[in-house]
Amino acid sequence: MLTMNYKFRIYPTNHQQTLMLTWLETCRRLYNQCLRDLKDWMNSRQCSLSSCSLEREYIMSPDVPFPSYLEQKRQLTQWKKTNPYYQDVHSQVTQDVVKRLHNTWEAFKARGYGFPRFKKYGRYQSFLFPQFKDNPITGNVIKLPKIGKVVINCHRPIPDGFKVKGVRIVSRARGTIWYAVVSIQSDISVPDPLPMGRGIGCDVGLKSFLVTSDNLRIEPARFFRDLQSRLKELQRQGSRKKKKSKNWEKAQLKVARLHHKIANSRRNFHFQTSHLLCDQADMIFVEDIDFRVSAKGFLGKHMLDGGFGQFRNLLSWVCWKRGKYFAEVDHKYSSQICPECGTHTGKKELSERIHLCPECNYTTSRDHASARVLLQRGLESIVPVDCGERKLPSECELPRIEISRQVQRRNVLM
Repeated sequence: MLTMNYKFRIYPTNHQQTLMLTWLETCRRLYNQCLRDLKDWMNSRQCSLSSCSLEREYIMSPDVPFPSYLEQKRQLTQWKKTNPYYQDVHSQVTQDVVKRLHNTWEAFKARGYGFPRFKKYGRYQSFLFPQFKDNPITGNVIKLPKIGKVVINCHRPIPDGFKVKGVRIVSRARGTIWYAVVSIQSDISVPDPLPMGRGIGCDVGLKSFLVTSDNLRIEPARFFRDLQSRLKELQRQGSRKKKKSKNWEKAQLKVARLHHKIANSRRNFHFQTSHLLCDQADMIFVEDIDFRVSAKGFLGKHMLDGGFGQFRNLLSWVCWKRGKYFAEVDHKYSSQICPECGTHTGKKELSERIHLCPECNYTTSRDHASARVLLQRGLESIVPVDCGERKLPSECELPRIEISRQVQRRNVLM
């Protein structure tokens, strides 16, 4: 079974936009109510049977069952009789809100931290229609239950053999930009790509966004840093407005739209770079760094602006979609080992950008040497497969590509 998500921009009318914002607020209140019942039940079971707190204690009958997913779905029908707002929202949408809370609860129990929190105003930004009998998209219009027909920018058609299973409506930029995430499903099985063909290693960093083992260098894109002064100016203007006034809302909307533009530009750059790498090789190896740790240091703003974690996730998705083999390899000491002779050259400072081996006198850039080491580790980690006379190529057999800086920038930015 293959499931994919297609994201389309939608353009609701003013009436539809007001209705969807009302639904989001109703879903937020329902989510908080379910979480409140869950916490009350847990607090009522914390004290011992022989003693209670002298200040405050939750008193609840022992016959009250645990507010599980099925139990709260049954309570939802009773809540709708007393709360008219719940009746205005589609029934399956409200049921998915209860399911969303209990998915968070189950995830918390699995990892042991991250207890579900109450949603503040504006923090609930999507709702889901979990099933459709027929395809709701017809031409440039999508038909949503109780909302009606909404104009959609269907920039790519639904593939043949796929059925629409659900549609999630997502709000961005304080409810002024809307998306429809369409989940499509087909009863087919796609195997993971096997390691074969030509491989490259990729080293990411701040000096250069990415350097491959073929010495393909992609310059860093400064999405947040280039617009930081403009963002600072808009935030200063918003701080001088009276809170919750109309002018304050307009100022906050400008800030949200600029953040949305920065995020979209960064994501587009990551997709273009991923496709560029897939054009170069059949196997791609990247380092398994936990970028959350380095994002908390003195270079945190630069690391977050690069979005290296998002790039690695998108690269793995693009490689799977295009049939390329993707793997993460050990990053430890990759900049301290010579790719030519394997000698450990010692620790390098961040300011030292040249690799010079004292044994074989091999000289290249630090990022290029690290990328070659990652490629060697990736080829060593591949389990050999008996394919007759066909063998995986070694690193010395891989042809090199010389690409000028102008061609690199044109390919990435187009």
